[in-house]
Amino acid sequence: MTRPREALLRLPGPLVEAAWVARHLEHPDLVVADVRWDPDGSAHRRYEEGHLPGAVFVDVDRDLSAPRSPGSGRHPLPAPEDFAAAMARLGIGDGTAVVAYDDAGGAYAARLWWMLRVTGHEAAVLDGGLAAWAGPLEAGPGRPRPPATFAPRPWPEELLARAEDVERARGDPGSVILDARAPERYRGEVEPIDPVAGHIPGARNAPFPGNLDPATGRFLPPEELRRRFEALGAGRGRDVIVYCGSGVTSCHLLLAMELA
Repeated sequence: MTRPREALLRLPGPLVEAAWVARHLEHPDLVVADVRWDPDGSAHRRYEEGHLPGAVFVDVDRDLSAPRSPGSGRHPLPAPEDFAAAMARLGIGDGTAVVAYDDAGGAYAARLWWMLRVTGHEAAVLDGGLAAWAGPLEAGPGRPRPPATFAPRPWPEELLARAEDVERARGDPGSVILDARAPERYRGEVEPIDPVAGHIPGARNAPFPGNLDPATGRFLPPEELRRRFEALGAGRGRDVIVYCGSGVTSCHLLLAMELA
């Protein structure tokens, strides 16, 4: 039976500090998720070299994405049943609070955060990521967690934009399209991954690292994030569509806008 929602460990917000994680690390309702990713597949090796104590490794390609197919993009959302099975296998259940981290300013952890939040689960991102953790790291394959019960829930259609939605938004003065990629990829000067360089016509560039303090690697204060998105035309009352190269780092913008 699924644990009642009142029994969940309540997270302080969509962003948590390392000190909070340290205080609650042994709480039975908390799972810490290492969501590091590298295009060369080395993230799991780095996880085994050192991760937060008790953290489970979440594979962006296997656990948070469906297999690639023609026209699907590089990280399409998995079927709800497949996502539920992956979470259950990792010990993440319907009564679990999850804190996700990576070593890239939350670029990949935000994907898990978004997927959990839109399906009604408690989730947050560790502000500052692995670098913010002052305690000892744990090496090895990780501690296995017992499988959990995670009920499949459909992805909310109202939060997903299709190509036709983007086309309509391009002609709507009340809508804004934000591109989370680096400026040089947005401008089409370089394209190391995708087959076509450049950006969706009319989209505005909002590189996800701009949500972070460059000195600390932590998210900017809410008021600074609010000013950033207002300057991009994505203030209150606007319909906003975010995208990136594959649907991963665009979640960083969604997290930042929620903080704002």
